[in-house]
Amino acid sequence: MTGRCFGDGTPLYEEYHDTEWGLEVRGDRELYERFSLEAFQSGLAWITILRKRPAFRAAFADFEPAVVAEYGDHDVARLLADAGIVRNRAKILATVANARAVLDLHAQGRTLTDLVWAHAPADRVRRPRATTFAEVPAQTEESRALARELRSVGFRFVGPTTAYAAMQACGLVDDHLAGCPVVGADQG
Repeated sequence: MTGRCFGDGTPLYEEYHDTEWGLEVRGDRELYERFSLEAFQSGLAWITILRKRPAFRAAFADFEPAVVAEYGDHDVARLLADAGIVRNRAKILATVANARAVLDLHAQGRTLTDLVWAHAPADRVRRPRATTFAEVPAQTEESRALARELRSVGFRFVGPTTAYAAMQACGLVDDHLAGCPVVGADQG
């Protein structure tokens, strides 16, 4: 491998790969944002979501669960008219429902951070390292369990593949390919 796992040649994608993807993300707002964006990405290229991320953050109050949980029909209509984001009713409604689920967790004395990180595999970096993404699983037993638990607490639009993509993005697993120049990508 001569370059990054992905993103070479696209500055926004390179920046995301080098400074975000695979690094640990903790905090309920931060994880809520990542899971929301992963849901919006479903069926689309991730670069599309990266390009629209500033608009998503503006449209969804910087992914503050307490604010988004209060969104009603007027807000949904506003979001469906917002060309800056992905205008998919099911994904918008899921993002609102997921904010409410985060608040429900808090009401139970739980956090999204604890729920998500309880599903991190013991071995964050798998060996031998994959040399292509064709060798990287789309889902794992941990992502299936995480998706099940998220759905059980009220999350929508999160299946095992979306859960695994979030696990990769949020550093629960390190799927940087062998030879990737990202510092620490080959450690583990």
